[in-house]
This record gives sequence, structure tokens and C-alpha cells, in this order.
Amino acid sequence: MVTDPVTPGLGAGHTTTLELSDHDSIEQFLKATFGCRGLRTDPNRPLMRYQRTATATFALDTFEHSGSLDTSVEFPLTTLLIIRTSTGAPAVDRGTGTARYTTGDIFAPALPGQSYASHLSPCRLEMCQLDVALLARVAATAPGRRPQPLRLTSPEPTTPAAAAHWWDTRSYIAGTLHDNPAAATPLVLANAAQLLAVATLAAFPNTALSDPTIEDRHDATPTTLRRATAFIDEHATGDISVADIAAHTRVSIRTLHLAFRRHLDTTPMAYLRRVRLDHTHRALLAADPATTTVTAVAAVTASPTTAVSPPPTARPTASCPAAPCTTPDAPPGSTSDRLRQDALASSLGVRL
Repeated sequence: MVTDPVTPGLGAGHTTTLELSDHDSIEQFLKATFGCRGLRTDPNRPLMRYQRTATATFALDTFEHSGSLDTSVEFPLTTLLIIRTSTGAPAVDRGTGTARYTTGDIFAPALPGQSYASHLSPCRLEMCQLDVALLARVAATAPGRRPQPLRLTSPEPTTPAAAAHWWDTRSYIAGTLHDNPAAATPLVLANAAQLLAVATLAAFPNTALSDPTIEDRHDATPTTLRRATAFIDEHATGDISVADIAAHTRVSIRTLHLAFRRHLDTTPMAYLRRVRLDHTHRALLAADPATTTVTAVAAVTASPTTAVSPPPTARPTASCPAAPCTTPDAPPGSTSDRLRQDALASSLGVRL
């Protein structure tokens, strides 16, 4: 129940598959790859299957083992690992007692900076490992003279519904990368990473502050919104996050969300998806249909056609609420102006 750091530089969604049926080979692989100590495996039924799809900032793993497996991870984890038990009954000791899990449970064996020990019976585990820096790209902690890093405060989801939402998101992204690997461009994978981060913060207790402060409410003005939409319009085909938009606009992430919610009844990332879809539409109109496909164009623009967007079961959260899109005070003919007109026409029940 341990994993190595996310492999850097594999932005194309590189997949590795391994099957071992020799006791010594399994132990050697687990020690060399995962760096675990105090390893003990069952020599009577040695069979291990392992598959990993790795990107620059996250990895999706499947781990199967036919026997018993005891591990002790004495060095603190530097990334966030979340596990879903498909079969088996893993037990985890985080130093405060043993937590036992069963089929369908979702948990983190330890939070970044913690050590742990685990016992696995024959099992199948679906795992997701995140670079902790991803969390700061989608949310922020309370303001202060010394800003604190964003972190989880519990290794278990807040509710079964929150856990189900996280699993829906993880499954959706895994299915998307598996069914259409050619579309896994760096920009699409960046969208997937941000979606995983949002789902993680929505599912697990954490130190993010989602409620706007008095200063946030004061700064959520139409001027803030115009700066943000102008930045999105200009950089929509790049890898940008809500933190990037907020930094350019010189406001907090909470202010940015409030400005979009107050004046557009949408979110920054929902607006970004609409802009990217508009870019795809215009690119397709200008392309040669004999040599260009929708998938190819959408992969470049990260349009929702192929980019990873929230799955149909995703629920609105403080970090990622749901809403339609309009834009006030946009220059005539701009993307913002077209989106405003589209939203107005939709509300009136007409088509432009």
C-alpha cells in the first residue's frame, strides 16, 4: 500500500504494466520501486499485478496481490496518495491505532509528511497519487501575514457521498485516458489534474477557506471580472488554473469565484471551458475538413469535446460550483461578448 513519487516528465499519460509470480521478484520490486521497509509477503501464493498511468503531476495505479503483504513506510510521504479498496480488507496504522477498511472504502494511508504501516490480505486497490502543489492551484487558505500551505486534515472523506463523488471523478479521468490516449495532450492532462485536485478538496477535510472574507466581497467588482475574462480570453489555449487567473487579476481565489458568481452566475473554470469551446468552433470553421478532425482541434484547444471536464455526476462545490455564463461590459465582437449574447439568447429561448 505504498507508491513511489509521481514520475516527472511523462506528460503524455505513459502507462506501465507489470506482473510478477515469484516471491523474491515481488519483494525486490516492491522494495526497489516503493522504498518500503519491513516488507513481508506470503510465499505460498505469490502473484502481483501492477499498472500505472503516470503524468507530470498525478498518477493512476491499480495494484493486485494474491497473498498477505505487510509494509512499514518510515519516511514521510511527499505526495498525496488516495486509495479505493476494490477487494480485500486493508489495515493501516498511522501511529494512533489501526484503521480497517473494506470493499468500496476510500482513504489516504497517510497524509503528506506522515509515516504509516499497513497489512494487506489478497486485494485489488485502485489508487491516485497527486502532487500536493496541485491543491494550491485550485484553492487557498485563509489570508494572513504568513500564508500557510494548503493541506488535508483527515485521511478519510467527510461523507460517503463525498467519497462517491471523488471516485466518480477518478473513474471518469481514468476512462477518458484509457479510451482516447491520443487525445492526452499536456493541456488535457493539466485539466485532468486540476479536476482531481478539486474533487479531492471537495471530498476530504482540509485547510482551504471557501467562504469570502469582507475584503473578498469588496474586491469582487466588475473591474476584477473584466481583468479576469480578458486574461482568460488571451491565455485560454494555455495551461492556466484559477490560481493563475487570480494572481494576474491581483485578487484572492475566493474573490475571483465571488466575482464570477456575482456578475456572471458561473465559475472561472466554467467560463474558461466555454472560451475554449468557442476557440474550437472557430478553428473548425477555418480548417480543411478533408485533413482536420474535431478530436485533433479540440485536443489542441482543450475544448470539452476531448478535454477532461467534470463528469456528469460531479456535484457543485465551494471550489467548483456549477452555473451558466454571461459577460457584462465586454468589447463588441470579443469572445466575452459572444458568450454574453449566447447566454442572453439561451435565457430568452432563442438561437443566434
